[in-house]
Amino acid sequence: MRHKVKGRKLGRTASHRLATLKSLATSLLSHKKIKTTVAKAKELRSFVEPMITRAKEDSVHNRRHIAKFFNDKALVQELFGDIVAKIGDRKGGYTRVVKLGRRLGDAAEMAIIELVDFNDLVAKKKTTTKKNATKKADKVEIEDAKVVEEKVDKKAKDADKTEKKPAKKADPKTEKKAAKTTKKK
Repeated sequence: MRHKVKGRKLGRTASHRLATLKSLATSLLSHKKIKTTVAKAKELRSFVEPMITRAKEDSVHNRRHIAKFFNDKALVQELFGDIVAKIGDRKGGYTRVVKLGRRLGDAAEMAIIELVDFNDLVAKKKTTTKKNATKKADKVEIEDAKVVEEKVDKKAKDADKTEKKPAKKADPKTEKKAAKTTKKK
């Protein structure tokens, strides 16, 4: 029985598991939202939230302790600056895990883990992408219309060329060959 056994092994050795969690934490704090499996998301939640709580108190010791887990100095500054400022008075629960369903390839349960107070950033990114997508779709439609017009123009020109060309005169040599083949049969 697994009574009082904390954490998930994730099918990895201890060093590999720590490296995986460091990588996921770096991605989560830099992108504010990532897609991963449910087990990894739940384990990541227990890895990241204590770091965010520690970052609320800005001291050299806390900065050095958190910098052990991230290779990016700019990310540590962002954590102590922007992320902690945005979190404000929240006492915990900095992340949210939303289950998505099963992955097609191996049927693993997928989830999105995101920082709770950063939903407006994700919404802004989505709206700008939708605007860009509609602009691109409009450009594609315009380009498609131009291509269709060009094809119609080419067909009309080809039809005019065929009408203008005089009928080919029959070659006497080919007529003789054709007559010989029909007589032999």
